[in-house]
Amino acid sequence: MVSEKEIEAYLRIRIKKLGGIAYKFTSPGNDGVPDRLVLLPDGDVSFVELKAPGKKPSKLQTVQINRIKKLGFEVHVIDSKDLVDEIYPLIDDIDEMYPLEGDRVEI
Repeated sequence: MVSEKEIEAYLRIRIKKLGGIAYKFTSPGNDGVPDRLVLLPDGDVSFVELKAPGKKPSKLQTVQINRIKKLGFEVHVIDSKDLVDEIYPLIDDIDEMYPLEGDRVEI
């Protein structure tokens, strides 16, 4: 069985391939906030709570998730690599659209 840590690593790689950043998110004094703040091109922002397969957020995490959603932000609870793929699908020509640092793009 895959661990939460492995799902988190997979998410980071997926988001980088999409040209984005998946910041580790902590907020001192605010326990239960989601694990990652995901920033994608074109201003797409979401929060991600990562869980081991089949696990659910705690009561406190659910309260924080609902607070963030009420502000209009997307919050995803992810417990598998397949769910990462479903929520953040790759685009065939993503490398041309958002090259990784150091790649050259001819215009």
